[in-house]
Amino acid sequence: MVRIIWRRIWAILASRLTIRVTIDVFDQVQSGEVKAGVVPIENSTNGSVVFTLDNLADRNGRYKDITVDGEIFVDVHHCLVGHKNPSPVLELDDHGDGSGTCTPTLMDPRPSKPKSKPLANLRHIKRLYSHPQAFGQCNAFISTYLKGVEIFDVSSTSKAAEIVSQDTTGTWAAISSELAANLLQGLDMLARSIEDRDDNTTRFLIIGKNTTVPKDWGLVKQSIGKPSTRTLISFTVPHTAPGALAEVLSGFKAYNLNLTSINSRPSLLAPFQYIFFIEFEGSKYDDPDGRVQGALDNIDRVAQGWRLLGSWERYR
Repeated sequence: MVRIIWRRIWAILASRLTIRVTIDVFDQVQSGEVKAGVVPIENSTNGSVVFTLDNLADRNGRYKDITVDGEIFVDVHHCLVGHKNPSPVLELDDHGDGSGTCTPTLMDPRPSKPKSKPLANLRHIKRLYSHPQAFGQCNAFISTYLKGVEIFDVSSTSKAAEIVSQDTTGTWAAISSELAANLLQGLDMLARSIEDRDDNTTRFLIIGKNTTVPKDWGLVKQSIGKPSTRTLISFTVPHTAPGALAEVLSGFKAYNLNLTSINSRPSLLAPFQYIFFIEFEGSKYDDPDGRVQGALDNIDRVAQGWRLLGSWERYR
């Protein structure tokens, strides 16, 4: 029961996290206003969350004391909400296109088949609001049933639902969580579970200044037998030195450490120069055979600059 309650809480947090809120979380953790914060780092369907990577890059030294202390996974399911068409409901076309328009869409011209169908006719929808991550996670449904609809990026899926709840034309819709939509009055459920994949999941990082997750959060550690620790680092390499990045990566192979993700963001020091992020299995704080330290020593030798962003226990 406790785990179910926690997953509902995390789902609500996921729907409300915005670009501004992500920055606020970092600010409040750094200032000591809160003990720990939660920020999205990647989605299984749509990839990395660049707003969080940019804060972790910390180009101006604003978050020098923050470390990653844990992670949690949240299943993400999206709904289409808005106002039902006041005209008589018509059957969808035989070919499954319920958009009512032949205007080309900006989405993938050959999307996978959507796994859900609308609960109501969508021919009247002219605008669609949501967070960019949500659009990427619902590409097949949008491309099939909402062709030609104007797309509007907003800061969160809950903000999208709020905007649409104030629509007086009846022609706007939002991609939102059902939890967020239920908090608002006057919205109709137009479609459920419109994400491209049933296993659509967002991974969140728990950030703090103490390298531990608050015990009263009640999180459950990863099952025995699965890799239970992760480490994240950021670094830059000499841009004009051939093989510098490859030399950094070779150290992980030399010390038999499994890389789990590689990302990059512009360094903003010069055009097309980057800050790299590497995540791998293992912990700096539990390294009996010295493999993690050996890989970090190799980075220290090769990189222009690097930072240990955290080693943490994995939670489920």
